[in-house]
Formats: sequence, C-alpha cells, structure tokens
Amino acid sequence: MNVELTVNGTARQAETEPRKTLADFLREDLGLTGTHLGCEHGVCGACTVIVDGDPVRACLMLAVQAQGTTIRTIEGLNGGNAGTMNPLQEAMEASHGFQCGFCTPGFMMQITALLENNPNPDEQEIRETLGGNICRCTGYESILNGVRKAMEATR
Repeated sequence: MNVELTVNGTARQAETEPRKTLADFLREDLGLTGTHLGCEHGVCGACTVIVDGDPVRACLMLAVQAQGTTIRTIEGLNGGNAGTMNPLQEAMEASHGFQCGFCTPGFMMQITALLENNPNPDEQEIRETLGGNICRCTGYESILNGVRKAMEATR
C-alpha cells in the first residue's frame, strides 16, 4: 500500500505492507531511526511521536493509519536546523535529563506535545505526562528539572 504523509514538515510517501507499524515505517522505510522501539506493546513510550498534534505510540499505530497525517519525530524538533537545539533540548542537556538516551525520543516528543498544548502546566500535569514513559537510568528528577527549565526559557 502507498502511504502519503508529512513528516517533520516534508511531504513523504512510500510503499508499505498493511500490517507494518508506524514505528517500523518511520525507521525502515523513511530512514528516521530516532524513534526507538522498546517494548513494542505501547507501555514504555520510547516510540512516541506527534501525529496531528497529539502524542502517539508509534508501535501501536499502523503506517496505513497515518495516511494524510502530519507527524513529528525527534529528528524534527530543531525545525530542520541541523546542529541546533530547541529550548527543550537545551534545557534537558543543561539538567542532565537523560543518561543512556534510549528513552529520550519518546520523552522529548511527549513533553513537546504537553508544552505546545499547555505552555504552563502545573507539577501534577507534568508528572502525569511523564508517568506514561519509562526511564531506567535517571529516577525522573532530572527530567522534571529539564521540563521546568524549558518552561522558564520559553516564557
């Protein structure tokens, strides 16, 4: 099946099998390997991307379901400006938000969606948002600190 969509601001299209997940389509067919696959059951959140403004587990969505949508992946966070970081990425770096990096893309996309929909979330909203992603390295405090720094930087 042919799938046409917009990814990180660029119109893309590729042939794919009807049962291929969006995560595999992004990685294998479009070469966007920043979306990580962890549990492949929608539990860990590593594969989170933004589809039409909402965070989505790419391992649970079929590529054919993404027909006509607009998708953002971790590769698109800097707006296509290679070698630069957006305020959230800078804040996470400054707070040492991530260690091994495996969970990073999912967290970054989840937080991006949160801050775009609510630029000033309270502590409870931040914790609830982050609670859907699993990190085995940080203990989450440094990630929370990064979100707070990003909020300050964008005010």
